Amino acid sequence: MGHDHGAPPAASGTLSGTYRKRLLWTIGISVSITLIQVVGALLSGSLALLADAAHSLTDAIGVSLALGAITLAQRAPTPRRTFGFYRVEIFSAVLNALLLVAIFVWVMWSAIGRFREPVEVKGGLMFAVAVGGLAANLVGLWLLKDAKDKSLNLRGAYLEVLGDAFGSVAVIVGGLVILLTGWQAADPIASIVIGLLIVPRAYGLLRDALHVLMEATPQDMDLAQVRQHLLDEPGVVDVHDLHGWTVTSGMPVLTAHVVVSAAALDGGYGELLARLQSCVGDHFDVAHSTIQLEPEGHREAAESLHM
Repeated sequence: MGHDHGAPPAASGTLSGTYRKRLLWTIGISVSITLIQVVGALLSGSLALLADAAHSLTDAIGVSLALGAITLAQRAPTPRRTFGFYRVEIFSAVLNALLLVAIFVWVMWSAIGRFREPVEVKGGLMFAVAVGGLAANLVGLWLLKDAKDKSLNLRGAYLEVLGDAFGSVAVIVGGLVILLTGWQAADPIASIVIGLLIVPRAYGLLRDALHVLMEATPQDMDLAQVRQHLLDEPGVVDVHDLHGWTVTSGMPVLTAHVVVSAAALDGGYGELLARLQSCVGDHFDVAHSTIQLEPEGHREAAESLHM
């Protein structure tokens, strides 16, 4: 009496796949920023520019991981991997978060070293390179602005570029301070600011990715409401073993055992299942649901067999 409502959506239909070209453009921008900032850091002696360059490099690596995950997610499901490679996108988000943590540790350690052994920094060059980096980051943000709320993978890419934009602002401020006052400590302080900007992004991305990997109920799905909607359908007596989780961003899944009256089954299983799945799909945007129909008394009989 089980029923599987359709196959998983085609891999080509993943939300992240829609933005493949924008991700490629973002990678190109991040790599360009990295090269310019590395040269600028070497010429100016700025740790903040070098930290921002490292951050931009993680942007490029992180977005490349996202793109690679999207490419894998395009592969069709197989009998051994019935949901295909969708979950790879979530693993990619975890790697992005770990990369950000590694950069944070390096930046903080290097900034502390600069306080111990100050280095002469050319504030004017530092400022000019940071302004160019900010302009490039704003272009990257524009490319991904429509995608950030639709996919965890793309959200990670967007947040990386956003954090790098704030990092460029920190470098700009540090460069101006050095240029106008000659206070060299502004450079390692700007580096620390860049490091601190990484922390909330890494935490949020890792938290959301682990939420999916732990197969927790989607944050926008209230199982109590789902249960009540099913119970409100004519003929439904009880709902148990109700579970909801997420395969990847934008792909919630739901399973339930629904106890129905004998009268409700008189009209046929097909019509009743279609009505119940329509209830779930229309109200909670769940395209893939598995509902097992059980006649009254079935659960008690099954439990008695295993006593």
